[in-house]
Amino acid sequence: MLFGSSDASAAPAGATDAAVIKDGDTASFTADVIEASKDALVLVDFWASWCGTCKQVTPVLEKVVQSYGGKVRLVKIDADANQSLAQQLRIQALPTVYAFKDGRPLDGFADALPESQIRSFIERLLSQTGGGGVAEILQEAETTFESGDLQGAATMYASILQDDRENTEALAGLAKCYLKSGDAGRAEQTISLVPPNAKNAASVQAVLAALALSKKAESAGPTDELEAKVAANPSDHQARYDLAVALATNGDKQTAIHHLLEIVKSQRDWNEEAARKQLVELFDAWGPKDPATIEGRKRLSAILFS
Repeated sequence: MLFGSSDASAAPAGATDAAVIKDGDTASFTADVIEASKDALVLVDFWASWCGTCKQVTPVLEKVVQSYGGKVRLVKIDADANQSLAQQLRIQALPTVYAFKDGRPLDGFADALPESQIRSFIERLLSQTGGGGVAEILQEAETTFESGDLQGAATMYASILQDDRENTEALAGLAKCYLKSGDAGRAEQTISLVPPNAKNAASVQAVLAALALSKKAESAGPTDELEAKVAANPSDHQARYDLAVALATNGDKQTAIHHLLEIVKSQRDWNEEAARKQLVELFDAWGPKDPATIEGRKRLSAILFS
């Protein structure tokens, strides 16, 4: 099963990236922390083998850092094996976590913090240093989705929802991943978690429109049969309409638009303007920036206002 969890807001974390999470020491501190912090926010986790709390905190740090896709890095340093460095940074308790950016320490915390507070700590520092935080993760998740990496996009959206379970854009994005994978049930479950006051958000409406389209396609019938019906009787608007819905669901946007526009040109008021309404629903599902939406709107306007 895609994303491998029954929780609508969960997705598995990716494998640990050695460039993002690594063990450090006094000798490597300049390269791993000072220099690396010029490109990303770097967390330094001072721990010790005898420290029970360290064993609880470090896995949480790793999980959170992985979710930022390289924008945050983690360097783990054994305080006992690097006592001079620990003394230089005035480490008085374990675990202690320091955050570095642009070669200097920004802030830190000692002892155990829950995952939500660690995320808040990172978000605040990213915001202060221009790292973008949640907004940047959402942008990267969208780019990842468009590239076809549904698992990667879902992981990014889920990382946001772990801290903010009502984040509208993350919920819509995760629902979109489920729907694209063919799991309409989980997509519907996820989008239902959007707060009532955010139901009209464009991203939410796009998912709802896509869900409605997928349900219509289930009863439309096989495309080859529908194509045969339209070829035999070009005036069979219902067959042409059903064919357009099926084609749109299969990703053939241009041909779907063509068939719906043919109905609008032939009989605009057929079935209470069902073809025009379906076109609008498709544009909502694809989004305003999709080339098919832009071209389709132009062609529809040319017919309606000719």
